[in-house]
Amino acid sequence: MTDRIISPQQQEHDRPAESPALRPRLLREYIGQERVKENLHICIDAARARGETLDHTLLYGPPGLGKTTLANIIANEMGVAIKITSGPAIERAGDLAAIITNLHKGDILFVDEIHRLGRAVEEILYPAMEDFALDLIIGKGPSARSIRLKLPRFTVVGATTRLAMVSSPLRGRFGLTYRLDFYEIEAMRQIVRRSAQLLAVELDEAGGSEIARRARGTPRVANRLLHRVRDFAMVRGDGRITRQLADDALRLLEIDELGLDDVDRRVLLTIIEKFDGGPVGLETIAAAISEEADTIMDVYEPYLLQLGFIARTPRGRVTTRLAYSHLGLPCPLQAPEQGQLF
Repeated sequence: MTDRIISPQQQEHDRPAESPALRPRLLREYIGQERVKENLHICIDAARARGETLDHTLLYGPPGLGKTTLANIIANEMGVAIKITSGPAIERAGDLAAIITNLHKGDILFVDEIHRLGRAVEEILYPAMEDFALDLIIGKGPSARSIRLKLPRFTVVGATTRLAMVSSPLRGRFGLTYRLDFYEIEAMRQIVRRSAQLLAVELDEAGGSEIARRARGTPRVANRLLHRVRDFAMVRGDGRITRQLADDALRLLEIDELGLDDVDRRVLLTIIEKFDGGPVGLETIAAAISEEADTIMDVYEPYLLQLGFIARTPRGRVTTRLAYSHLGLPCPLQAPEQGQLF
């Protein structure tokens, strides 16, 4: 799955020298997510006017939509430093204690995949977020004693793709909670144009629209596709990205006009051909295509649901008439007309 070009997850072969350069640094440079931007702008301006730190902020939504970028923008707008870590990287309570004791007043602690924090680590984080204090146990056995260290006021910015897996006590300590949604096509066009300018790539309007249309409403995917199409243009063309060249490059990558790749089509065809269009359970689909059920639910399903190609029902997943039409297959009478959530 990590080799999928259109995967919204960060990949090892993403170019580290270029990715930060493509990220906006301020809210005015950030494209899309207008509601989130407006609310953040108000909260940041108010906090700066009062000389206070920003409330703890939780960002959630599918991967690749800009949660890490927004965390860096918050730090830049507040004029403070940011420390970046992730839930899986903090294995012990001592790891978190070492991080937060090195924070200065106003600093941002960004915790990606915050839903994967261990329970013992969360217990340390609660008083740190609420009382700006760190409770430590010194010694062992009868001689053990508890001490409380005061911490400078700081802001935790958490990011997650699985809001339901963030424990209730932890969610309750965030003063600001925002959902990031898939981007509209016009916002995607602006993102592709901006990235092309920063990369000094010659891109015409139709070529940029073609890339934006197949980017699954996800900026990370759009930038990755732009890199691949740029490579194709340099080798097979004159370096200029036109609609025809973008179409040829993306077809070579097996990415169709809606941004579906071979894995997406395999999920749909598995439900249609092996299970008569469903309903079929998530675990059964995962076993049929040799993939993890969580990966299907977090990575593949959101976009297929957004397109209305599959529906979640109490008995399992079913494919819709739109999926049959897109794949060019005859549609059975019992297929639902559009995706529904139950």
